[in-house]
Amino acid sequence: MMDALSVVSQLRDLASEPQNREVIVQDQGCLPGLVLFLDHRDPEVLLATLQTLRYLAELPPNIPTMKNELGMMVSLENLMARDGLSVDITALAQEVYDILCAPAKPVSHIPERERRKKSQFFINSSNNKAKSVTLHIQGLDSTDQRGLCEDALLKVKGVISFTFQMASKRCTVRIRSDLSTESLASAIAATKVMSAQQVVKNEAGEEIFIPLNPSGVKVQQNSALPDYLPEEEESPEREVDRAISRTTAKEDSSGNWLNAAASFLTKTFYW
Repeated sequence: MMDALSVVSQLRDLASEPQNREVIVQDQGCLPGLVLFLDHRDPEVLLATLQTLRYLAELPPNIPTMKNELGMMVSLENLMARDGLSVDITALAQEVYDILCAPAKPVSHIPERERRKKSQFFINSSNNKAKSVTLHIQGLDSTDQRGLCEDALLKVKGVISFTFQMASKRCTVRIRSDLSTESLASAIAATKVMSAQQVVKNEAGEEIFIPLNPSGVKVQQNSALPDYLPEEEESPEREVDRAISRTTAKEDSSGNWLNAAASFLTKTFYW
């Protein structure tokens, strides 16, 4: 049986994979449903919804569609002004709102090989048996530190994707289930300017920080990360198409689930 939290959690997990973000935004039921979830009473549903929107906003072409979605900006404004919510929710609502309001960025001048290297890392990552870890990162104070943190996490074998909540100095990381959280802490500590603690909830539902010991932890480097894609082989666009079927081995079931989720949203909210 589907419920709001399970649906939005699955959408968040799908949105954490870059190749799924365009499909989710273009789906006729998912984006309107996410907007309606922004008015949900359950804080867990609110946070998962905002995390999903934050992932989707990572793809620049999605931003105009998201911004123009009926009720999106008003719901985000209401969340930012709503009393009694955690700082994580209000800060993430503000971050998503700012991204959607920001002027379109000029085309990046990152060298082609560097762009391909980073995208290839995400495209080839498998989401089988993945888990999400939330880190509080001391020292995550600017875009420079964020860049250092991104580079550190990209080098860790087993990291699938990540998104930052700069206002609360947090990073939500999708990793393989067999990768230890201490490995992430060790990679971040290697920057010499940041350190990480894990954010978890206790039995009372309160968030607490768990110290992580990065010393002595051997971090497996992402040695499979290529410097570039072979020019004589397929184009990056065709590589993406091929990689989607490879990384989502259960493509049909994922598509069926997306349809089921959209149907759930339609039956729940449209009467």
